[in-house]
Amino acid sequence: MSGHSKWSTIKRAKAATDDKRGRLWSKVARRIMMAAKDGGGDPDMNLTLRYAIDDAKAANMPKDNIAKAIKKGTGELGGQDYVQVVYEGYGPAGVAFIVDCLTDNRNRTAPELRKIFERGNGQLGSTNCVAWMFEQKGSFLIAADATDEDTLMEIALDAGADDVIADENGFEVACEASAFSSVKQALADKEIPTLSGEIAMVPSNTIVVDDPALAKKLLTLMDAFEDHDDVQKVFANFDIPEDVLAAAQDA
Repeated sequence: MSGHSKWSTIKRAKAATDDKRGRLWSKVARRIMMAAKDGGGDPDMNLTLRYAIDDAKAANMPKDNIAKAIKKGTGELGGQDYVQVVYEGYGPAGVAFIVDCLTDNRNRTAPELRKIFERGNGQLGSTNCVAWMFEQKGSFLIAADATDEDTLMEIALDAGADDVIADENGFEVACEASAFSSVKQALADKEIPTLSGEIAMVPSNTIVVDDPALAKKLLTLMDAFEDHDDVQKVFANFDIPEDVLAAAQDA
């Protein structure tokens, strides 16, 4: 699987703790509020809101919390006003990072993210310094025992997916962002469960990391970003082989 998908797998395991789950609910609530504010509170008419609600359900967020976040976004309940800000920069070994945020105070978020970059032996860059290395893609992760490759390939490609990548961990289905909904629906119709599904910034080229010490630094930096309350998603162009990843996590 791609570096992005490996990080998604690691992140799922980390989200199992109550602390991580509570932080995830808070982040998704912001996304729901922002989507409802921009496009209204009806998920049938607001695709961004529908995706945010799907993410909330995948995180086992209670229905009442979801409804409250929608009402805050539409103004029925009082709520903070968030704006989307994307930060770009470099980590160790020149690995490119894109950090997608929702914040109510840019003057607080920017210096805090700059400090995270610096503590991780990286640096915050200017707008578009690394964005050109990435493209927006849909990505689904599916467990190895959920289906077989030929069946998944037929369903996914018929629904508009670009590729199905298989390895010992399972399958990754990649598609254009515009095909995300149709692929998602096709998988649901065939009752193929997904471990995750999102529209992500996928690197066009990756940096292979074969040093466990460097891999650990990169994973620690990813963790630091993920733990920041304003950060929604983090994307990077590293690719860590399975054996190096295992050594880094054990170190």
